[in-house]
Amino acid sequence: MVKARNLLNGCIAGGLALLLAGCGERAPVNLLEKAQAPCPQVGVISDAADLTRFRAGGGSDLTALVVNAQVSGFQAKCDYTSRRDGLVVTLTPDFSAERGPAAAGPSLDIPYMVAVVDDSDRVLSRAEYSLRVNFPPNVAKVKSTGEELSITLTGGVAEAARRRVLVGFVLSPEELAANRRRGPR
Repeated sequence: MVKARNLLNGCIAGGLALLLAGCGERAPVNLLEKAQAPCPQVGVISDAADLTRFRAGGGSDLTALVVNAQVSGFQAKCDYTSRRDGLVVTLTPDFSAERGPAAAGPSLDIPYMVAVVDDSDRVLSRAEYSLRVNFPPNVAKVKSTGEELSITLTGGVAEAARRRVLVGFVLSPEELAANRRRGPR
């Protein structure tokens, strides 16, 4: 019994030694190389999530409606910058749009924006884009995807992760006031 136990202990010790020796032969692993980058908060500006645009001079009657659109969501992913001193946010916004009776053709250009704000809601950067929405014959409502955007946030990873990336429509003062009166949909 003692011989069997000594033999078993010897096998375990030998196997453990081989495992440890095998570990020492490998090159050191860079854990940061495979680390998941933190993402800043990405969201939709509630006051600019909807766009209800009427024909100029037509009032707010349904017959003067050009387009009714919503920011319906987004896809976002984050990675480190090449020097690992900031973050790169890749953002693709999604929209839905309904063509109104006053629309002048089968396609519309809808302006939207992406802003980066700090933790005090101060706008650090803002860029405007245009989404071309095409309506097939006899189709009034479509879903569209904006272009894939790459936003670089500098100033260190921790600071970049505290920022927020926000998507919304570019609105006139009247459209913004209407959204605030109506509230979120």
